Amino acid sequence: MNCLEFRREKLADPRRLSREALTHMGACAACRGFAIEVNENEERIATALDVPVPEGLAERIILRRKTGARFSPRLWALAATVVLTFGFGFQQWKDAGSQEYARLAIEHVMHEPESFTSARLADPELFRRVMHTFGGEMQAPLGKVRYMKLCPVPEGTGWHIVFETENGKLATLILIPAKRMKADSEQARVGGWNAVARPGGQGFYAVITDSPETLGKVDELVRSRVRWRS
Repeated sequence: MNCLEFRREKLADPRRLSREALTHMGACAACRGFAIEVNENEERIATALDVPVPEGLAERIILRRKTGARFSPRLWALAATVVLTFGFGFQQWKDAGSQEYARLAIEHVMHEPESFTSARLADPELFRRVMHTFGGEMQAPLGKVRYMKLCPVPEGTGWHIVFETENGKLATLILIPAKRMKADSEQARVGGWNAVARPGGQGFYAVITDSPETLGKVDELVRSRVRWRS
C-alpha cells in the first residue's frame, strides 16, 4: 500500500483501517501525522454536527449565496463545516501535478458506488443552477437527474452528478473547478469504466459511463446541450 491508497482508505472510513493500512501507517511518519489530523477533524465535526443537518444543506447554501438569499448564522456554520470536511485531506494530492483528469474522475466514481443506487437532490432546477454557477448554460435537458452531491476532488470540492439519459442509460458528470486542462480532451478506461474530460466553465468536466459506446453518445449529448462560458 502506498501513501495515496492509505489516505483514500483513511478518508473513506476514518474509524476502520485494513491490516495493510495499519502496517503502512506504522512505517510511514507522514501518514501517521495525516491520520492524527483526520481523527482530530472527525472529533471537531462530531461536535459541530450534534444536531440533525438537512440533506443537501451545504449544496443549497452554496447556491443560494450566489443569489443573495440569507441563512441563519447557525446554518452557515454547519454548512461551512460540511464543506470543509469534503475538502479535508484531498489537498494532500492537490499539488501532484497529474494531468490524468479522466482517470481521476473514474477513481472518484469508483469510490462512490452509492451514487448509482441513491436518490439525492434530484431536482432539475437545482441542477440547472449548479450548471449555471459552474459556467454551463443548459440548451436542453441531459436527462433525468438522480443524484447530486458536493464531493472531494483534487482541487477541493466539486459536483458529482448522476443522470439517466433519454435511452435509459446512466451517466456521471463530474464538475471540477479551478483546474485548467491544456488539452482539448482526455480519455481513460479503468476497471470497466470509461471517461472523457474536457475544459469547460470554471475548470473542466468529465463524463463517465460503463461502456465506450455509451460514453461517445453521452459526450456528444453534453457537448450539444451545454454551452460553456469561458
